[in-house]
Amino acid sequence: MRCIVTAGPTYEPMDEVRRLTNFSTGRLGTELANFLVSCGHHVTLLRGEQATYSGEGRAQTVEAFSTTDSLRTRLRSLADPAVGAVFHAAAVSDFAFGKIWLRSPDGELSELKSGKISTRQGALLAELVPTPKILAELRAWYPTAKLLGWKYEVDGDQAGVLRAAELQLTTCLTDVCVANGPAYGPGFGLVAAAGARAHAHLVDEGALFERLASLLRA
Repeated sequence: MRCIVTAGPTYEPMDEVRRLTNFSTGRLGTELANFLVSCGHHVTLLRGEQATYSGEGRAQTVEAFSTTDSLRTRLRSLADPAVGAVFHAAAVSDFAFGKIWLRSPDGELSELKSGKISTRQGALLAELVPTPKILAELRAWYPTAKLLGWKYEVDGDQAGVLRAAELQLTTCLTDVCVANGPAYGPGFGLVAAAGARAHAHLVDEGALFERLASLLRA
C-alpha cells in the first residue's frame, strides 16, 4: 500500500532570522515509516527541516517541509487515489506570527514591517494567529484513504485526552487518533471511529506500530 507519514515540527518565521516552532525530533514518525516499509508498504516520509532525529530512515521517498503552509502544500500535491493511508504525526505549530509592534519608552506602539528585528529596539509585542488545521483538510484530498491523526496533551488527565481524541475523529473525519503525552501517561491510546468505546491502550511504540500496521490490513 502507498502510505504517507508526516514527522517533525513545522516552524513559523518571526523575521528573517527568528522562528516559532514546536519541540519535536521527528523520531516517532521516522520510525513508524521504517516499520511500515518493513511490512512491505511504499512510504513517502514528509520530514520537518527542524527535525533533529538522526537515526536510520528507510522510507522510499523523503521530502522536507518547513512552515505549516509548506507541509499543507506538499500533502495536497501528493493527493492521489492510490494513496491508501496518511499518518499525520507531524508537530504542526498552532500559531504563526501576525503583526509585531515596538513599544517605545513612553508606551507608544509602532508596527514593524520586515527584516531583522534589532534586539536593541526595545520591548516587542507580537500577535500570534492560528495556523490552518491541516488534519481537517485531509479528507477532502484523500477521500478514500485511512487517515490517522494525533492528540498530544500536556495538561489534564487520560480521560480528557481520550475525549479530545474522539472529538478529533468527528471534526476532522479521520479514522483513528493516537493519544499520548504527559496528560495521557505512559504508553499510547488508540481511538477508532467505530465508536466512543473503541479504545485500546498500547504499552509502547512497538505495540503501537503493530496496531497501526494492522489497520492497513482491515
